[in-house]
Amino acid sequence: MNMDFMGRQMVIHPTLIWDNDAVILVDTGMPGQWPQIREAMDKLGVPLGKLGEVILTHQDIDHIGGLSDILKASGRKIEILAHEADRPYIEGAKPLIKMSPERVAKMLETLPEERRKHAEAMFTQPPKASVDRTIADGETLPLCGGITVIFTPGHTPGHVSLYVNKSKTLIAGDAMVVADGQLLGPNPQATLDMETATKSLKQFTQYDIETVLCYHGGIYSDNANQRLEELARSQ
Repeated sequence: MNMDFMGRQMVIHPTLIWDNDAVILVDTGMPGQWPQIREAMDKLGVPLGKLGEVILTHQDIDHIGGLSDILKASGRKIEILAHEADRPYIEGAKPLIKMSPERVAKMLETLPEERRKHAEAMFTQPPKASVDRTIADGETLPLCGGITVIFTPGHTPGHVSLYVNKSKTLIAGDAMVVADGQLLGPNPQATLDMETATKSLKQFTQYDIETVLCYHGGIYSDNANQRLEELARSQ
């Protein structure tokens, strides 16, 4: 899904998991991107009315941005799940940890005047929603054959990744990135605590992983277990 962030074009990968009984969305894109997600669901034949859970890997605005629109569009209760450490930021009790007034002001300085007002509103009043349920490391959600929560802090204090048991797929959020076809560790420019984030990579070696899906970079499936072992050993 294409995203414009401060004039930079990039592709992000919110993830839809579904079976006959459940539909789960992992992360929600930037504010205003819900129509793109809805269009993708329609093309896949997945009805919005069956969307029951939204799992947030963490609090960053490109992951929580569509929350408000999704909740408004749905005709049923959608349960929001996230880690306790990021909960107050998602709910608006605290400002987004990477969106301090000083940082926002610095980013706005780089924008043309016609775009500044919109960006200022987005960053100073980001979407928020109540977290209905907190999720913890090692917990297996009884959805779509089992989804195991892997606590991978560092990018943010409450960052989680998800292991989809049936397909042996790791949804890594921003714990890793794919660039030029290679699976790499966390992006230093966007990560709060690189030491903790790189230590978190060792968590993945406990799982049999065939496919990795990174929010930035997309799919990696070239002997994923071996590559994850390499990343863990290099830290």
